[in-house]
Amino acid sequence: MEILSDVLRAIRLNGALFFDVEAKATWVAETPAMPRIASLVMPDSEHVIGFHAVLSGSCWAELGDGSAPAVRLNAGDVIILPGGVQHSLCSAPGMRAEPDLSVYYRPMDRPLPFVMQTGGGDSGGGDSGEGVRFVCGYLGCDARPFNPLLDALPDFIHARGQADGVGRVGQLIQMALDESQIRRDGSEIMLARLSELLFVEVLRAYVETLADDSRGWLSGLRDRHVGAALRLIHGRPAEAWTLEGLGREVGLSRSVLAERFTHYVHMPPMHYLSRWRLQLAARLLERPGVSISEVSQKVGYESEAAFNRAFKKLMGTPPGVWRNNRTSINGVRRP
Repeated sequence: MEILSDVLRAIRLNGALFFDVEAKATWVAETPAMPRIASLVMPDSEHVIGFHAVLSGSCWAELGDGSAPAVRLNAGDVIILPGGVQHSLCSAPGMRAEPDLSVYYRPMDRPLPFVMQTGGGDSGGGDSGEGVRFVCGYLGCDARPFNPLLDALPDFIHARGQADGVGRVGQLIQMALDESQIRRDGSEIMLARLSELLFVEVLRAYVETLADDSRGWLSGLRDRHVGAALRLIHGRPAEAWTLEGLGREVGLSRSVLAERFTHYVHMPPMHYLSRWRLQLAARLLERPGVSISEVSQKVGYESEAAFNRAFKKLMGTPPGVWRNNRTSINGVRRP
């Protein structure tokens, strides 16, 4: 079982490329905190992640809460902001503006992305003659019942492009650039899928930078024994696993596995298994014609009553009520 792919499928990662921006001279593009715009840009997603990719030129990125210094972005660089903090892209560090909330909507009369131009004032030197082109997009996913990836990501990820542009991130950016220019039928969905691929590629590069002694779910994937336990859980989630059985499969005692798993994943193996089963169950509950009893059996619960108790404990409502609340009269999923 390839765990990251399994998780990305289960949390229903989906992307959208929203803005194609050309900026010159003095300029600043301010992105509001994600809770202010999430329902506008990705209305069907519980959690929204913003990203920016620089196609040409260079600029600066700065977090609105001042938790990190300004970062210089060059052509081929990508930044991803899983934490959703307000931030700006600008021609010089320290520039801020009031976000324009009117530009955050899903158009009905034209495809994404919005093509925009900004800047042109006198910067007083520095980068005044430099132009930059960048794209901005969003990635939506489920946050509940359980998304192990979200807690494993920092608030800010900066992936540096290769100078020659031949790296995989650079190739994806070039494909997005080409697709945004030709504007053929299907371009919007192509750009959405490229956004998802870009996220996965940046995520894989980020994992490679993690220190050997780092903790978290992503680091656990790289650990020999914890990674093996996670592959068993994801590959056979309905199996009647016990801590002793998992330990035997991965070559550790139950106590050592529990300690090592918790060290990396921040929860015991059986707790992780229970929450992952409920994430899978949530997806099954949205399938038409699948009964709650069938769902409970498919994810490994001995009885429907046990499944109902576990689901209500985590989600605050029984699975039947939760399913009804997630579906409107015409069957469209609610955010």
